[in-house]
Amino acid sequence: MVKARLLWVDDEIDLLKPYILFLEEKGYGMQCVNNGRDAIELCRSQRFDIIFLDEQMPGLSGLETLSELHSSYPEMPVVMVTKSEDEGIMNRAIGKKITDYLIKPVKPSQVLMSIKKILEQDERMTEAVTQEYRDLFNPLIAEIGDCRIADDWISVYKKLVFWELRLDQTQNPMSGTLVAQKAEANRLFAKFIRRSYESWIMEGRDHPGRPVMSPDLFQRFVFPSVDKGEKLFFILIDNFRFDQWKMVKDVVSDFFICSEDLYFSILPTATPYARNAIFSGLMPKQLSGMFPDFWVYDSEDEGKNLYEELFIREHLTRLGRNCNFSYHKINRNQEGEKLVTRFMELEKYDLNIMVFNFIDLLSHARTESRMIKELAPDESAYRSLTKSWFLHSPLPALLEKIAKRGYKVVLTTDHGSIRVKKGIKVVGDRETAVNLRYKLGKNLGYDPRRLFDMIRPENAGLPSPNMSTRYIFAVNDDFFVYPNNYNHYQSYYENSFQHGGISMEEMVIPVITLDSKLPITNY
Repeated sequence: MVKARLLWVDDEIDLLKPYILFLEEKGYGMQCVNNGRDAIELCRSQRFDIIFLDEQMPGLSGLETLSELHSSYPEMPVVMVTKSEDEGIMNRAIGKKITDYLIKPVKPSQVLMSIKKILEQDERMTEAVTQEYRDLFNPLIAEIGDCRIADDWISVYKKLVFWELRLDQTQNPMSGTLVAQKAEANRLFAKFIRRSYESWIMEGRDHPGRPVMSPDLFQRFVFPSVDKGEKLFFILIDNFRFDQWKMVKDVVSDFFICSEDLYFSILPTATPYARNAIFSGLMPKQLSGMFPDFWVYDSEDEGKNLYEELFIREHLTRLGRNCNFSYHKINRNQEGEKLVTRFMELEKYDLNIMVFNFIDLLSHARTESRMIKELAPDESAYRSLTKSWFLHSPLPALLEKIAKRGYKVVLTTDHGSIRVKKGIKVVGDRETAVNLRYKLGKNLGYDPRRLFDMIRPENAGLPSPNMSTRYIFAVNDDFFVYPNNYNHYQSYYENSFQHGGISMEEMVIPVITLDSKLPITNY
């Protein structure tokens, strides 16, 4: 049995054969490459427990390779190996969070000691985290069962995400137990939404237990800054879950003090409904009534988010805010990079609103692309891919510019997503919406025990194309499949990330207020 899988990266790899044979005799699986690019490529398809990385290599240097590896695999243990004792190189390597540092010529015993130190440390950490989670398992089960109001569910969800990330860091065997615990929480959360949702909408903000919801976001987080005359950047990353925010928080924290809140997306937890509700300050039924020419039903071919700038302008005017604003939708990195270069133009506005669509595009691409499915087979990899995108996107450069000018940011999303497992059969006509987590139509056939159905959409603030329209929402990790060719679609969509239904991942989503902690700089 292989004790651990090691990768050694060195342009003089032929000189290291004695070390490789020594480690293989000790029971370690060894792979070797002679340049940084090959190492990065290999890590995309294989998992290694430790990487030994030569600092001085032609082409991509050891430090450059380290940066690339850590951007995609931040928890990967890396041991830097170099001929140099230069203090600057050591400091830069340590600053990039290497696990250990060896100076050539290296003795085999030193390499073995470094391996044991790293692996035993991981084992001790895994044991400690396992015991801590076991101690809190029953109290957390009790807390989930005792949830009565939205704030209770926000508290529970924060704890579940904390443990998801904590166990993920140590590849902990208790991860499966947490998955089951989270599934039970989502089952009870769906019951809570069934009981509460319509009263939240019908009574509006006067309902004592109603959480902040999509139409409330501007009033709660944008207008207070606008009213004080502060310049504000409102950045919405489409389909951005709370756990994904946690993955990029350390990058954002380099520039800002982060104040975390969670709010509830409206149903359906899908862009045409939730994002339009954010920008208009209205529920979809109100929006379709006030702007009948601009509301597009799911069965229509026209784009569903073509009028966001108009809705924002009307929202500001309706509530007496006369601030000037800019609106930008970014679908490609090049568009974001252009925005960064035009930053001085953005400073003319009181409010800059930006929508970044990458994660939503990634979620859809993962369903369609076999390659993306391989890169993000589960939540852990999905989070890692999110961080990799974030680090290589224009967002860090944009946020740094905002921070250096001392401006405030509200960073948020319109909905999240959930990895679906089980297909639920639904019958519908050709006018039925095609979304996998919700459907609306007038002739729907389904088992009401397996989902949440809204027979009176107006009570949930939803418009109806005709008198007999009803909405249905998937709960837990289910998705809707037509009976025709059921097995094909079950196999095709299983383990894909979808949105539109009822789960904590889709509904309980982040809104982060960012206050600059950098010294203000002038041009």
